[in-house]
Amino acid sequence: MTRRSAVRLIDVAEHAGVSLATASRVLSSSGTYRGRGDANERVLAAAAELGYEPNLHARALAGSQSSTIALVVHDIRDAYFALIAGAVVSAAEQHGMLVTIVSTYRDPQQEARYLALLRAQRPRAIILAGSGFTNRSAADPIRDELRRYEETGGVVVTLGRQDVGHSIIVGNEAGARALAHCLVDLGHRDFAVVTGPAKLTTVRDRLKGFRSGLADRDIDLPPHAVVHGAATRENGGTVAAQLAEAGHRPTCVFGSFDVVAVGRVAGFQRLGIAVPHDISVAGFGDVPVASDITPALTTVRLPLEQVGQQAVDLALSPDPPVRRSVAFEGVVMLRDSTAAPHA
Repeated sequence: MTRRSAVRLIDVAEHAGVSLATASRVLSSSGTYRGRGDANERVLAAAAELGYEPNLHARALAGSQSSTIALVVHDIRDAYFALIAGAVVSAAEQHGMLVTIVSTYRDPQQEARYLALLRAQRPRAIILAGSGFTNRSAADPIRDELRRYEETGGVVVTLGRQDVGHSIIVGNEAGARALAHCLVDLGHRDFAVVTGPAKLTTVRDRLKGFRSGLADRDIDLPPHAVVHGAATRENGGTVAAQLAEAGHRPTCVFGSFDVVAVGRVAGFQRLGIAVPHDISVAGFGDVPVASDITPALTTVRLPLEQVGQQAVDLALSPDPPVRRSVAFEGVVMLRDSTAAPHA
C-alpha cells in the first residue's frame, strides 16, 4: 500500500485524469472551485483513495500568483536560442508576464543547479528550451528538479523531452533525413558531418536522421566522416581547415547547426576553397545569418518563433490536459551553398 507521505499532487492529478493545475485548484479551494464536468469529484475521490495530504508550504508558495515565467536555454548568444527567447518574451508580454532567462552553456550540472534555484523562486512556469542529454547520469538530476517543481503545481514545458511536463517536438530527425535526400538528389555521394557534442539529444537525432536519409539512397556514412565538437562558428572554421588539409575531401559537408556551417563556409573561403564550386555546405535551423551570408546557406528551416509562442501557450493554458505534446516539422531550404558536385 502506498504510504500517505509518498503521495504527490501529480499522482492525484494523473489518477483523476486531470491537469496538475486543476488538481491544485480543487484541493486548495475548499470546495469553491468548479472544474469541467466531474473533475471535482474525480480529484477528491483520487485524493481520498491515494491518501493524499497537501504540502501546506508548497501550497502557500503556489498561491503567490507569480507573474514570472522562467526560460532555460543553452546559450542566449546563439541565434537559435535567441529567436526562441524573443518569441517567448513577446508572447509572455501579451499576458502581462515577465521572463527570467538563464543560460546553461550545455553543462548538465549547471542546468540542474539553475532549475533548483528557479524552483525556489516559484515562477508560474518553467520552459526548458535546451537540448536534452543522452547520458542518464546527466539527464536524471534535471528531470528530478523538474518533477519536484511539478509536484508543487508548477507547469513545465520542454523542447524535445517527452517524459516531464508538456513537450514541443521539433523535426530534428525528419528534417535531417529530408535534407540528406535533397543533397543526394543534387548528385552528392561523398559526405562529411560536422556536429556538436555527442552528449546532446539534438546532435544524436539530427545525425541519425541524416544517416537514415543517406541509407535510403544506399549511401553509407562511415564513422570517420563524423566530427563532433563545440557547436560554435569557431569550431566550424577549424574543421574547414582540417578538411582542406586532408588527403581526401568530401563533395558535401553537413553541419547539424547553422552556426557551425556558417563558420565552415567562412573557413573555406579564407583558404581559397569556393563554396559550392569546390565543396557544398549545408546547415540546420535557418537562423537569420543563414540567408544573409554569401553564398546563402542551404539548411532546414524550423519555425522557432512559433515554437516560442507555443511554449508560452502551453505554460499559461488555464486547464490543459495532464500532458500535451505539440510537433513542428522542418522544411528544407535549398540555397546557393549547395550545388551538383563539380566534375
